[in-house]
Amino acid sequence: MANRTYEVMYIIDPETSADKITKLNEAVGKLIEKEGGTVVRMDDVGRRNLAYPINKKTEGYYVLFEINGSGQEILELERRMRVNDMIIRYMTVRVDEDRKKADKMRAKREKRAERRSTFRKTEDAPVETAEAEA
Repeated sequence: MANRTYEVMYIIDPETSADKITKLNEAVGKLIEKEGGTVVRMDDVGRRNLAYPINKKTEGYYVLFEINGSGQEILELERRMRVNDMIIRYMTVRVDEDRKKADKMRAKREKRAERRSTFRKTEDAPVETAEAEA
């Protein structure tokens, strides 16, 4: 299968102790690698206010994983997050296509800017006419 890039963010109950959070993050990383994926990056965002109350809680502990894999590891990870009481919300987004599209647009924009700057340089150059030579 094709190698894809995913971002998985989950919110942990704020009443969870720091050592349990660390163990959970390590377990998620090990699960991803066991299922055949690779962890590109893991950001421990920390404690933040929630946009809206979840289970009468207004804060949560945010963690973001960037994962390369086939998708099978995501299925298993989501299955386990669904039954984990410490995780109050999670979201998985496939980002490889969006990044590819953004890179393509950036290249197009840079090419257009380069053409414009070349046009301006030729426009700013002094124009020699036959009258100036006479």
